[in-house]
Amino acid sequence: MTSELQSLAADKGLSEKDVPVLLAALIGGKERVQRVALSGGAVWIKRYGTERKPRWVILQRLAANLIRAPFLRPSPVLGDEGMAEREMRRIAQFSAKGIPTPRVVYSSGAAVAFSDVGLTLDRYMKHVLKGDPVACDDMLVRCCAELGRLHAKGLCHGRPFPRDMFLRDGRIGFMDFEEEPDTVMPLETAQARDIWLLFLQVAQRARLGKVTHDRAYEAWAAVAPPAAVSELRKLTGFLGGFLWAARLIGRIHMGSDLQRFIVATSYLMHVFVNYRQD
Repeated sequence: MTSELQSLAADKGLSEKDVPVLLAALIGGKERVQRVALSGGAVWIKRYGTERKPRWVILQRLAANLIRAPFLRPSPVLGDEGMAEREMRRIAQFSAKGIPTPRVVYSSGAAVAFSDVGLTLDRYMKHVLKGDPVACDDMLVRCCAELGRLHAKGLCHGRPFPRDMFLRDGRIGFMDFEEEPDTVMPLETAQARDIWLLFLQVAQRARLGKVTHDRAYEAWAAVAPPAAVSELRKLTGFLGGFLWAARLIGRIHMGSDLQRFIVATSYLMHVFVNYRQD
């Protein structure tokens, strides 16, 4: 394995002294995500199978089929190596269409080493832009616009949160491709779910309220496929039927997740009720 790693290291631009460091980390590490400092910069090792698969995934799948809500279907649960292969395959798929992604440095079974991409947008907004609410909201709008361009290229992410995005040369990139929703639902449904999930973050983070909500939605809708916009109308119409129950529960205990659901879903319902969608 050492000679194989040395050969691959040369192809990936690693120095000879990086080889034993990376090899030792791959063999000896136990954490799900591990940062390894190398001479040319850090890499991140991600190990699949270190977490117990949640039982609620089965219940979620059953519920989605029972109430005929395909957007609720979870991505297929694969074996450890299958999960690693999925992420590498999706990185290649996104990269081939011009989307910035982490670079796969090396893989071995259920462990993959990725290049460092710097601060996630989550940390960037919290630590770099924290004193500038306008800049933070502008970044949320950029996230929605970039997600729309991603959708226009026939892709979906599955979990497009700011913690799964980063900046590279002024462009927003994506990482953490563990989900593959378009294998269990139509692509346009997966894309509609993408923007709804991102709007859960917009609802929580937007400092300027509806002004930013409007800008963020318009940035996505301006470039997203019409089929995804149509599916978003159906999705929010379905979820809107649960708003009364969410608000009722909120009177007793308004948790952050519930608040995000109410704000995001209410806003998107408002869009489709009050504005024409061409």
